[in-house]
Amino acid sequence: MKKYILYTIVFTFFMSSAVFAQAKNEDGFIQSDTIRQGKNVQLVALPIIFYTPETKFGFGGGGQLFLLNQTNEYNQRLSNIFFSAIYTSEGQFIFEATPQIYLGSGNYFIDMFYTFRIFPNSFWGIGATTPEDNKESYNQTTNKFDITLLKRLPPNLNFGLSLNFANYKITEVLEGGILDSGAVPGSDGATISGMGAVFNLDSRDDIGAPQAGNYLSLAARFSSELFGATHAFNKFILDLRTYQRIAKKSILAFRLYVENNYGDVPFQGMASYGGSKYARGYFNGRFIDKHMYILQAEYRWRFKERWTLAGFGLFGSVNDEAGDLFSFNNLKPSFGGGIRFKLIKDKSTWLRLDYGKGIDGQSGIYFGVNEAF
Repeated sequence: MKKYILYTIVFTFFMSSAVFAQAKNEDGFIQSDTIRQGKNVQLVALPIIFYTPETKFGFGGGGQLFLLNQTNEYNQRLSNIFFSAIYTSEGQFIFEATPQIYLGSGNYFIDMFYTFRIFPNSFWGIGATTPEDNKESYNQTTNKFDITLLKRLPPNLNFGLSLNFANYKITEVLEGGILDSGAVPGSDGATISGMGAVFNLDSRDDIGAPQAGNYLSLAARFSSELFGATHAFNKFILDLRTYQRIAKKSILAFRLYVENNYGDVPFQGMASYGGSKYARGYFNGRFIDKHMYILQAEYRWRFKERWTLAGFGLFGSVNDEAGDLFSFNNLKPSFGGGIRFKLIKDKSTWLRLDYGKGIDGQSGIYFGVNEAF
């Protein structure tokens, strides 16, 4: 595992530099680490190599396409499209695209997400106390698309509506296993489809790596058979973040994330504990249930203009009943740290490498783009 960490750091940063050096200016690509202004479109290429508990060793490529003439004039954020294609040693294929487009000088914001996944995965059952020996493998193909249209309400408020669609096709399960029994909602596949509403307050100084400000998001989503869903349920999400400067080059970042689901919830739509953004140190989906909360804090020291060191700690849990969620039973704590590197001097695109360690032997190495929150 230590070998993978070293390979990730050396290969990723080395290849990123090589991409910049070889890119051709006449084609609109980056020639150096500074994007030239005046062009309508600019592309940053990203080689990707990583290791996580869910994927093991993975590699691929991606990029971030900046639309230089589509700017939010109120906070100078650029419209952009991030995309990536990845293949892993577990036989998983993942394609993702996340367009973020500002219209009307920033008065309107379109936030989209699409993913296609062929994803052999692991399942332990539902709940906070599922034993390790419950583990079984299954294969699933996913098509997921979300689009949210937000209207700016000055100065930092946004309100909008969303359309959400996800199709989960189970292609293989363990014979005689938990999913094979048919007792788990979604074990024979699921379609989640419906609408939602989003309200947020966003005063962050930077989306990729905030150094100051706050973020508050309230979201409600409704999956309904009227939209072609196989399961009808409601999802409510509270996401609170704050960034407090404690020294010239240091900040403390805090995040509280709460998710509640009510109704006929397939396991694919349940709250999932773990992963590179919500609970580093745990396999993403090691613990799932209808309700979840995660509280995390992270110290970030930007010791150079384009380099940051970070250390984090977190705890949380999942539960079948919302009323029992904050009873502090079955807590899942973890801690860890990592390093970040800013790819382009005047654009907020950061490479992030973290190591997290949980309890009961859980741990993970995470490579991503921009901060976890």
